[in-house]
Amino acid sequence: METPDAALRTYLGRIADLNAAAATLEWDQETYMPPGGQAARAQQLSTLRAMAHDLLTDHALVELLDTAASADDPLTADLVRVTQRDVEKARQVPTTLVQEMAQGSAEAKEAWRKARETDTFATFAPHLQRLLDLNRQKAEALGYPDEPYDALLDIYEPGMTTATVADVFTSLRAALVPTVEAIADQPTPDDAFLHQPLSEDAQLAFGRTVVEDLGYDFSRGRLDLSTHPFSTAFSIGDVRLTTRVAEDFFPTSFFGTVHEAGHGMYEQGIDEALDRTPLADGTSLGMHESQSRLWENHVGRSRAFWSHYFPVLQQRFPDALGGTARDAFYRAINKVEPSLIRVEADEVTYPLHVMLRFELEHALLNETLAVADLPEAWNAGMEDYLGRRPPTDREGVLQDIHWALGAIGYFPTYALGTLMAAQLFQQIEHDLPDVEAHIANGDFAPLLEWLRTKIHRWGRRRTAQELLEDATGAGLHAAPFLHYIHAKYGALYDDLPAPEAAPAA
Repeated sequence: METPDAALRTYLGRIADLNAAAATLEWDQETYMPPGGQAARAQQLSTLRAMAHDLLTDHALVELLDTAASADDPLTADLVRVTQRDVEKARQVPTTLVQEMAQGSAEAKEAWRKARETDTFATFAPHLQRLLDLNRQKAEALGYPDEPYDALLDIYEPGMTTATVADVFTSLRAALVPTVEAIADQPTPDDAFLHQPLSEDAQLAFGRTVVEDLGYDFSRGRLDLSTHPFSTAFSIGDVRLTTRVAEDFFPTSFFGTVHEAGHGMYEQGIDEALDRTPLADGTSLGMHESQSRLWENHVGRSRAFWSHYFPVLQQRFPDALGGTARDAFYRAINKVEPSLIRVEADEVTYPLHVMLRFELEHALLNETLAVADLPEAWNAGMEDYLGRRPPTDREGVLQDIHWALGAIGYFPTYALGTLMAAQLFQQIEHDLPDVEAHIANGDFAPLLEWLRTKIHRWGRRRTAQELLEDATGAGLHAAPFLHYIHAKYGALYDDLPAPEAAPAA
């Protein structure tokens, strides 16, 4: 006869298997599925997500949780606590709404791809409207302290509120805009050599080599192409990455691949004892994003990193980069220049992209902005924040897949994760004073081990706030990020304004 905790894990394993099957179908939809499979795939995903939701909300699970709650085991106690929270939220959302969300998202993703190809927002607009309506229903079902957006934000960043995000973003904007303006008045580094044609296969091969060096385990993962880069986990032993390639701009594929590998290494580093349970996931999307931003920026855009990899890069691409000086390359990949595309934005302007998306989706959800008016609102916001007006919707409102996923409330986690990354790396430099030398030697093991110990292995057993406090001695705050930006870019540009601390999140 199974023990109470074993019976609970068996039951939860069935839910995990259904969700993993759905995730596999979603990965296939984004990578290899022929367009003709869209309608059937939407129905398949709807069925699987509804089955998982029914199991999660069944009274049988409540009984198993009640029985297992008496187990004298910290892991089981954490499993019961986290699952009870999931059950409580899931029972507030009708299965029919879960089905509609899954099917609506599957159909919206295909419409989004077509809209991008043809640069016609109208193709995507009705699908976005449907997903917004469904998200409002979801927010009402979940309940919220102040406004509907709170309920959706809490899904991705538990405990975070709209008001807190707005306050942090207001202070960040006040600190970053003067920095962007100060840099805009100075000569820009020459980055023409980054725009030379490089073959897709060669770029993918170089990216694969680097992320394997970083610690991404290809025996438990793979790298494929998709319209929008993403990572996904079917289990701790099967964590996959995708990227995209611009043959005339090296950073697109390379930094996208490193970014997704950061996500992938987080998932691969979760304690295997948590597999097939709700604990086998990142604790929040902000913390997840901190891992990708840490590897992409604090490591991948550092001088130490390229002191090791630039000679390798030159060997791989001698015609394009053989005559380029390493310092010129370093300055080029850290060039601060307002960009139309979020995933290609520099570290200084990147949070402004996120702030715009937060403001727009918040207005859409509250119905103070109509879907039909979204493209113009996007373009006006880009012009106001970054001085750039997208010439096409493909380069503007259609660039991100998140709204096609129905993921309203997701975007703020990108900026929160950026702050977390800076805070964690500041502590890493304190705990591992020779980390820069290790990076310069292509040795990432000490850094990865620190992250495995402090962050990865815990999965959802600890909250993002608990992990930050345990690792750094403080809750989330913006000072490390602002000081990092000032120190790094102050060495590249003259007379940058001194950072002012933003409020804690």
